[in-house]
Formats: sequence, C-alpha cells, structure tokens
Amino acid sequence: MTTKTLLLALGLTTALCNTALANDRYGDRPPVIVSPDLAAPWVMQLAGPNGRSAATVRQYRQPQNDRQQTAQPRVIYREQAQPRPVRRGIFDRGQPRAQQVAMRPNAPARSRIDPQFLPQMVAYDTKEKPGTLVIDTNNRFLYLVMADGQARRYGVGVGKPGFEWAGEHKVTRKAEWPSWIPPQEMINREAAKGHYLPARMDGGPENPLGARAMYLGSTLYRIHGTNAPWTIGSAVSSGCIRMRNEDVTDLYGRVDVGTKVIVM
Repeated sequence: MTTKTLLLALGLTTALCNTALANDRYGDRPPVIVSPDLAAPWVMQLAGPNGRSAATVRQYRQPQNDRQQTAQPRVIYREQAQPRPVRRGIFDRGQPRAQQVAMRPNAPARSRIDPQFLPQMVAYDTKEKPGTLVIDTNNRFLYLVMADGQARRYGVGVGKPGFEWAGEHKVTRKAEWPSWIPPQEMINREAAKGHYLPARMDGGPENPLGARAMYLGSTLYRIHGTNAPWTIGSAVSSGCIRMRNEDVTDLYGRVDVGTKVIVM
C-alpha cells in the first residue's frame, strides 16, 4: 500500500468518526426542563416592564421534533397582578385614617333642636305694629309681628346667667357673613378659663356670628346666626340673640334698618 493510499484511508476514517460524533451530539437533543423553582411564589410577584405587574401568559414551547419524541408537560407561568401597596404614615398603625371633618368633641349630646323652636306662624296678641321684633328671653322665642294678630315665631339662644338684659332698641346696621371682633372683656374672661379668642375672625361658616347679623342700637348686642345650632333654645350667649343660620337669613330679608326691637 502506497503512502498516498494510506493517507487517504486515514482521512476517510477521521471524517467518518467526526460525522458520527456530530450525529451523537446533535441528533437526539434532550428536552429542556425548566427548574420548578421558577414557579415559586416569589417569582410570580416579580414586576413586569415599567415596574408594573404583567398580566400576560408566557408559555415554554419545545421544538416540534422534541415534542414528537418526548411528551413533556407544558409549563405555563402566570404573572398575577399584585395590588398596589398602601402607603401609611408612621402613626397609622393599621388604624383607619380619621376623616377630615369639623369635630366638636365638647358638643352637647343633643344634636337636634326641639321642634317648637323651628319657624312657624302663631297667634300673637300685641299692641306693637306689624314689623316689630319682640324677643321673649324667658321662653327663648323671637316674634316678628304680622297683621291680623299673627306673628312669625323663631327659636333663639339668649344670654347665659349673669348676661341677661332687657330694653328697647332699633336695628342700626345689617351685615351678611359678618366678621367678629370679640370685646376685650370677653377676651380676658375667656383667657381666665384657658380659652384664647382671636383678636378678629373673618366671616364664614365657623364664625360665631354665623350667616347674618342685625346690630341693636349702639350696643355690642346683635341678633345673629351661629356655628352651634344645637344651642338654640338655651341660655348660652354673652347677651346676643342667636338664631340658626337659615332662620336668621330668613329674618334678615324681612327686617329693615330702623326696625323696632323689644327685648324682655
């Protein structure tokens, strides 16, 4: 055998061996098996693109040839949408957040006024002319005298013990949503109790003078609304006559500057 023949034989043998090895390596590829750890709960909670949980269903698919050779189960992964975490303050401690409303922790238990203090037409025998205001502080009523022995009656709050007064005046001024400037005597008196009043308070729903005010003569007394309607029918003021906001608004439209007011 010549040297050329020998080299040819060796080359054919090497080629055949390499082909066999290649066929052994790539002919029957084993199925790809995904680790069960990838289905663990913590994997399901991973966020998708843009930090949001994806709702898509991903499937692992084997090549067509492999599925024909081995019947491996199809693995399906579902990324479940997770609820957004609720941010809580360090003082929340899991408790429901308090509603932002006007709270009156020291308000009396009575939240409704007695029906007798609601506005109503009543028979009223008086010698005063129609349009006159008569305030009965003992019974907590204000009467607007009408014609034919009738009067429109409203419930009021009056001066507390030590602040009662009586007299006759006229309405000298009217104001809508009046500002409140407490007199210095009141500021000092309340400060002694531990209550500190503002030097001035603009008109509004929280203002003690309420929606309307009618000033009496040159005094500091007024017929006005209130931010505490549950006090109607009680003796709680510093001498002013207080009414529900809806009632004082109604009366305000029926009374003119110069109206006679009798307090008894």
